[in-house]
Amino acid sequence: MTGRQTIPAVTDSADVVILGAGPAGLTLGNLLLAAGIDCVVLERADRRHVQTRARAGFLAAHTVRVLDRHGLSDGLHRRGLPHGTCEFRTDGGRFRLDYGALGLGERHTVYPQQDLVTDLLTHYLAAGGRIRFETEALTVDDAAGARPTVTVRDPEGRPGRWRARYVAGCDGRHGAARRSLPAAARHQRDHGVSWLGLLAEAPPSLDAVGYALHERGFAGHMARTPEVTRYYLQCERGTAPDAWSEERIWDELGLRMRTAEHGPLHQGRIIQRSVIDLQSDVMETLRHGSLLLAGDAASLPAPAAAKGANLAVLEAELLAEALIDDLAHGDPAALDRYSPRCLAHIWRAQEFSHWMIQLLHAPYASDGEALFHESLRRSRIESLRTSRAHQEWFAENYVGI
Repeated sequence: MTGRQTIPAVTDSADVVILGAGPAGLTLGNLLLAAGIDCVVLERADRRHVQTRARAGFLAAHTVRVLDRHGLSDGLHRRGLPHGTCEFRTDGGRFRLDYGALGLGERHTVYPQQDLVTDLLTHYLAAGGRIRFETEALTVDDAAGARPTVTVRDPEGRPGRWRARYVAGCDGRHGAARRSLPAAARHQRDHGVSWLGLLAEAPPSLDAVGYALHERGFAGHMARTPEVTRYYLQCERGTAPDAWSEERIWDELGLRMRTAEHGPLHQGRIIQRSVIDLQSDVMETLRHGSLLLAGDAASLPAPAAAKGANLAVLEAELLAEALIDDLAHGDPAALDRYSPRCLAHIWRAQEFSHWMIQLLHAPYASDGEALFHESLRRSRIESLRTSRAHQEWFAENYVGI
């Protein structure tokens, strides 16, 4: 049988096959299940990994409203913490913005993404939802037709296929949904900045999101829980996650956050490290026949303004409404509008994230143009410190999606 390829049999089917058990996939699954739409979630990782992978933790007011509307917000109301202040530290001193009292008067809710995912998964399973863990989607085939198929590898490594009416690609930028599309559908930008992302077993040192702008690079402080704090340190591209000792990390955080002037940080064991290259991309369009994209598969905003999970929940609700209209009521009009509706929100989030990146990071060149851009950056910071109109704009875009 040399040279012959085994063709997997169709093992099962669903009206909607959802790829990925993150915020987008699980929100979508819950909404479809509640409407009586036959769906299944395929997730390459095991359940423990899904429920413990740490990601962002700032939920926008719109995200909370979506979860409220669909009865998915009990956990975040019990354990989430309202947050509406950020603090900027520069060589000219520090200033604070009570952004929750500016703009539209909206605040964030601090709720770790792994807790949100656990809530969504628990609700989905309790309602009888189908999910297949450790099932890797390999390709999406025949997306242009009425009955696309998803080729998978099951937990034992055996091939299989799922047939669907629609496939919802919620499996991230490297998942099967994107791999099944032409590269020309993607717009991308590398911002030339890298962060060392850290989780510290230490209580927050500020009652605010902290943004420190220093000649040695950016440093950030974000509360996650009363016991755990997220920190970021700008680092050289190509730095390995374990390249810096804990002593060096705390020394650098103290220097950049100017603890000699503003008080010490609560220190603790570093329990997680990663290096993040700040990149942004957008898929256009988000609908390719019977394959529709949501979450990080649809767009990846650089993590400078906490937009990723919030866009994922927004897109999941819009996609659920469109699929329900089509499958339950025979009305495909909302599916035709899905991509342009989402892209309007995506590009707004991308624009603000890009603005934040330029605000927080000095130009890395040393020529005259870099000095020009650094002067512009300092002017933006001063305007944000002194201009009420600028602060109102910041607040509306910081929380809004």
